Amino acid sequence: MSLNPGSIDPRTLKELLRLHMLSKSNLLSPASGSSAAEESDDFSELLNGLLAMKEQQDIPPAASLKPALMSMPGFISGNPWLQHRLSASRPTEFEPYIQEASRRYGVESSLIKAVIDAESSFNPDAVSRAGAKGLMQLIDATGQSLGVTNPFDPVQNIEGGTRYLSTLLVKYNGNAGTALAAYNAGPGRVNRLDIKDDDDLAAKLHLLPAETQQYVRKVMDLKQKYEAIV
Repeated sequence: MSLNPGSIDPRTLKELLRLHMLSKSNLLSPASGSSAAEESDDFSELLNGLLAMKEQQDIPPAASLKPALMSMPGFISGNPWLQHRLSASRPTEFEPYIQEASRRYGVESSLIKAVIDAESSFNPDAVSRAGAKGLMQLIDATGQSLGVTNPFDPVQNIEGGTRYLSTLLVKYNGNAGTALAAYNAGPGRVNRLDIKDDDDLAAKLHLLPAETQQYVRKVMDLKQKYEAIV
């Protein structure tokens, strides 16, 4: 593969090289028994995909590489370190559904659990005054757009809510606080304030509703709680 350094965003290239070096040091390498050729093939596949996206003027910034990496077939299953980072959190009664959604959409299980805890306190039958339903409190229109036909079904609700959270994380380049603000207040309100990342959020958090301010802090605190593995 011929790679022209000028054809790819320097931040993205830096991130790719970092990942490649991590792979060589076994932090991101496939499970024992996989060959070096397989590692090289995975890396080449990622580079080729990014270069193809560049040709279409749709290359993602480095911060959004994580969701792209997570979506690569076999990438998570072939990397125990990434599996551990995604799934490392205290178990809950909905553990199988949360872990499946975490693997599918590349969202940390601790973040999914924190959102569920803050939204519904793990009550699958919860309904808010605004009509949001289920574990991750999906509005009907949002749920339907995500393929959720029964918001009170834990499997559908967690799958749909995590998918939506994943799209927000991609939209805001992996900035979890900003994604959470958009999850609570809506992307439109966040965009109107020109909040693009967590630095912007810190500077403009006071301009968002008090509920959203409290929500972001609460979810981030809960995320740390669920990362305390027992």
